[in-house]
Amino acid sequence: MKHLTQLTFTLAFLTSFYVFGQEIGILKYNGGGDWYSNPTAVPNLIRFCNENIGTKIVDKPQTIEVGNIGIFQYPFLHMTGHGNVVFSEEEIKNLRTYLLSGGFLHIDDNYGMSPYIRKELDKIFPNKELQELGRDHSIFSQEYKFPEGLPKIHEHDGKRPQALGIFHESRLILLFTFESDLGDGWEDPTVHNDSEDTRLKALQMGANIISYVFKN
Repeated sequence: MKHLTQLTFTLAFLTSFYVFGQEIGILKYNGGGDWYSNPTAVPNLIRFCNENIGTKIVDKPQTIEVGNIGIFQYPFLHMTGHGNVVFSEEEIKNLRTYLLSGGFLHIDDNYGMSPYIRKELDKIFPNKELQELGRDHSIFSQEYKFPEGLPKIHEHDGKRPQALGIFHESRLILLFTFESDLGDGWEDPTVHNDSEDTRLKALQMGANIISYVFKN
């Protein structure tokens, strides 16, 4: 029965991909954290990718709750915030099945999210650990070259940026970007007053992530 359920979800995921095309979902979660932060970030990233790397992603990302079976419509989910994150047992099960069935989740810590999301990831995958991606990982050279790995977009605690991942059968299924603030760099220029160079680095790294998911 377990294998049958897994197959059903896998077929649902693949069917939704070909029916709906390239789409991005923004993950809405409970716990009090601001899942809605950086509202202009993902639309700007989508526009950049469609104009520069040949993707055909639907312009407007859709908000989807963690426990909604509709997450299988989206090959790529994005999640961000500053604070607390809480997943229910049903949400944990839904997200785990989504990721093991071919989905991808990018979590961008907007500063302060890390201790909470790590606790929830341990519940989703108790037998898997976040692993730091080496500079030679292909995600850093998809469309744009980042020989030093994940770029630093905003400074908070003087810590180096880290790209951390969870793998399943050698496939990267979840990417956690920490101490980088990529999403801030994707926002409209007037939001953070970042330099053009800083915004470009953030958008290019985001495009690499998108390319890794949609083009590989």
